[in-house]
Amino acid sequence: MSDTPNAEDRSLDELRREIEDIDREIVELIARRTYVADTVAAVKEERDLPTTDEGQEERVMERAGANAERFDVDANLVKAIFRLLIELNKVEQRESR
Repeated sequence: MSDTPNAEDRSLDELRREIEDIDREIVELIARRTYVADTVAAVKEERDLPTTDEGQEERVMERAGANAERFDVDANLVKAIFRLLIELNKVEQRESR
């Protein structure tokens, strides 16, 4: 993030446009993650595996916390977002079975 100019050098509109771009990228990443999770669900269904894999969920949460620390972001917030994503994917998996 060192390539970002100082706040004094940028207008409020420029900063807001950057946030808009970041928001779009976040939504794109959520869409990609959802697509892959749907593919995982299809594989689980083919192999008659349970929807919930607590070990995998725990690994995801550990990675989320580690990545949050790496980027100096509140780990609890990041974990809450990932918990929501996991729960939404599980609901979709259950509904599709």
